[in-house]
Amino acid sequence: MQHDGGFGTRAVHAGQKPDPWTGAIMTPVYQTSTYVQPRLGEPLHGYEYARVQNPTREAMQDNIAALEGGTHGIAFASGLAAIEALIKRLNAGEHIVYEENVYGGTHRMFAQVFARLGLSFTPVDSRDPDALRAALRHETRLVLIETPTNPMMRVADIRAVADIAHAAGARLAVDNTFASPYNQQPLSLGADIVVHSTTKYLNGHSDVVGGIVVTNDDSIADDLRFMQKATGGVPGPWDSWLVLRGTKTLHLRMEAHNRNGQRIAERLDAHDRVQRVYYPGLPSHPEHELARRQMRGFSGMVSFDLGSLEKARTVAEATRLFALAESLGGVESLIVHPALMTHASVPTEMRERMGISDGLLRLSVGVEDADDLVADLEQALDRL
Repeated sequence: MQHDGGFGTRAVHAGQKPDPWTGAIMTPVYQTSTYVQPRLGEPLHGYEYARVQNPTREAMQDNIAALEGGTHGIAFASGLAAIEALIKRLNAGEHIVYEENVYGGTHRMFAQVFARLGLSFTPVDSRDPDALRAALRHETRLVLIETPTNPMMRVADIRAVADIAHAAGARLAVDNTFASPYNQQPLSLGADIVVHSTTKYLNGHSDVVGGIVVTNDDSIADDLRFMQKATGGVPGPWDSWLVLRGTKTLHLRMEAHNRNGQRIAERLDAHDRVQRVYYPGLPSHPEHELARRQMRGFSGMVSFDLGSLEKARTVAEATRLFALAESLGGVESLIVHPALMTHASVPTEMRERMGISDGLLRLSVGVEDADDLVADLEQALDRL
C-alpha cells in the first residue's frame, strides 16, 4: 500500500497505526496461532489462522512495500525462502536467467534444488546487454539480478535489463539487499519485483532472519500470498516485529553505512598492501557513473583483494572491531572470506571467472566511528 511523505516519514509510520484497544503507539506482537470466530464461517476481521494472516506481519509487509514504492509486500521466513517462492510460481520446463554473481546460497538453490525439478537456469553477466539477450529463450519467464552484486559489487543498469527482459516476455526481479530501499528503488526503474533478505539492512541489528518480496503487480502478489498459505514459509510475529522495529531507523542507519563505507573504500584504495578495491562509490569502479545515476548512496559493502589466501586469512583473523562472521547489514562491522564462507558452494571455476579469489575479503561496514574502523583495518594490514 502507498503512503504519503518522505522516506523517513514512511519508515516510521507506513503500515502502522496505534493499537485500537489500548492506544499503544507500537504495533503489538500478535503471538497467536489462531483466532476465535464469533460465528461459524464469520472470522473476526478476516483473521482465521496465523500462517495466512497476522497483524504484526501485515504491518511489516506494508511498511517495507511503502519504502520500495510498491503496493504489495509478501514476507517469508528468509531471503532464500522469498526467492524460492518466486521460483515456485513457475512451471516445469520454464527457464530463468540470473546474474552469475549472486549470493552463493541462491546459486546453490538453483543448481542443486530447482534444477532437479524440471526448471532450467542460465547464469549471465547482467552488465552485458548482448550476453543477457543471448541467454533469453522463448520459455524464459524470469530474469533475476542483484545490483550491487555479492561480493564483487557489480552494478547492472536496471532500466536496461528491464527493457530487455520485457521485450522477451519475462519479468525482472531485483535483489535489492545490498543497496536497501533507501539507496535504490528498482520498481521505479522498471523492475517488476524486488526481493530482500530482511535479515540484513532492513532489520539492521543482526537478530532476525527473514525475507520479503515487493511488487506493484496484483497477479504476482496474489500468487505469492497463495504461496504463503500453501507452502507455509512465513516469518513469525516476533521476527516481523523485529524487522518493523529496524525499518524505523533505516534512513538514519543507511546514511552512516554510506558514509563509513565510502571512507573505508577510499582508505583501502590508497593502501599499498591492497591490490584492488570493489566499491561503486569509487571513481575507479567501472560502473561508478551508472551507480551515481540509479543509487542515492553506495551502502557499507566493500570488497578488496589482498592477492593470496594467506594474506586474507591474516587480515580476517587480526581485525578487532570487524568481526569474522557471515551476514551483513547490521550496525556492527563484519568481515568475511567469500571463497571459503558465503560462496563456498559456487564451483571454483565460476568463482575464479568472476574474480572471487582466495585473496578476496568482503566487509560489511557498520555504524561505529569511522576513525576506529580505519585504525582497525590498518593494524590488521600492518601484519602482512
